Amino acid sequence: MNRPTPGAEETAVSPRTLGRPADQPSEQQESDRSWISYVYAIGRTGPALDASARQLTGLRDGPLRMVTAGLLTALVSSVPADAFSAEGMKAQLEDLTELERIARTHHAVVEAAYAGAMVLPMRLATVYLDDARVRSMLDERGTEFDALLSRLEGHAEVGVKVYADARAAAAAEAPAAGAPGSAAPGSPAPAASAVSPGRAYLQQRRAQRRTHREAYRAAGAVAADVRVRVADVARDMVAHRPQQGELASGTGENIANEAYLVPTDRIGEFHRALKGLADGVPGVRVEITGPWAPYSFATPPAESGNP
Repeated sequence: MNRPTPGAEETAVSPRTLGRPADQPSEQQESDRSWISYVYAIGRTGPALDASARQLTGLRDGPLRMVTAGLLTALVSSVPADAFSAEGMKAQLEDLTELERIARTHHAVVEAAYAGAMVLPMRLATVYLDDARVRSMLDERGTEFDALLSRLEGHAEVGVKVYADARAAAAAEAPAAGAPGSAAPGSPAPAASAVSPGRAYLQQRRAQRRTHREAYRAAGAVAADVRVRVADVARDMVAHRPQQGELASGTGENIANEAYLVPTDRIGEFHRALKGLADGVPGVRVEITGPWAPYSFATPPAESGNP
C-alpha cells in the first residue's frame, strides 16, 4: 500500500492554537449539523493519546479532540458535512490534488499518534454524523478493537513492492550482446544486414516480447522469495492490489504489493533478510517502505455511519 507522507511544503502536524479541551466537540458541531466527525484512529484511553490530541491539527486545520467510551478513545476532528458526504467525497476523490492533501493529513495524524501509543488507523474518510455516533461505534466494537490493539502492540507495518521493468532488462542485455568474444575485432558484421526490414522488425518484436516475459518471470520469482526470506521475522502478511498509474512510484510495473506485520525490535532483521534480493536480476526492482502504523492489519468499523 503507498503511504503518503507530509512534504516539506505542507505538514498536517502543528501546535494547537485553540484553548478548547481536547475531549469537547467543536463549536460548529454543537451549533448545527453542517459539521460531522472524522475519525483518524482508535487507541486505548490514556495520557499518550491525550497528548497527541492536544498537539495536532486535522483536516481543514481543525483541532483534534478525543471521543472516549470506556477504555477506548477515538481521535476525531470536525469536517464540513457537504464536503465529506458520499457525494462530496466522490468529488474530492476525483481531484488528485485534494485527495493527496486529505491522505497526507490523515497519515500525518495517525503516524504522530502511533509514535506515542499503539493505534488502529481508520480508513481514509471514515466519518460519523456526530460524536455520539462515534461513541456508539466504540461501545459496539470495543471487544474487537481491544483484541486488535493487544495483537498489534509492539508491531509495525513494513511494505514491500516488487517491480518488473522490461526496458531496464533490455538495456542490461544490450551491452552483453556486444561483449568481448561475441565477434572478433575487425571481423565482418553478422549477416543480419541482409535481413529485410520487415523481418528485422519481427525479430525485434519477438526479442522485446521475450525480454518482457523474462522480466515478469524474474520479478515473480523475486516476489516469492520475499515471503520465504521473511517468514521467520514477519508475524502476518497482507497482499494488496498492485499499484498502477500515478500511485506507482518509479519505473517499471508493480507486480507485487505486500504489507508485513513485523515486531518493532526486528525491523532491522527484516531489512537484512531482503538485502540484495534483486541484485544481478536485470529489470527487477524491490522497494521497502515503513515502518508504519499497522494500516493493513487494523479492521475498521463494518458500518461507517456516513451521512
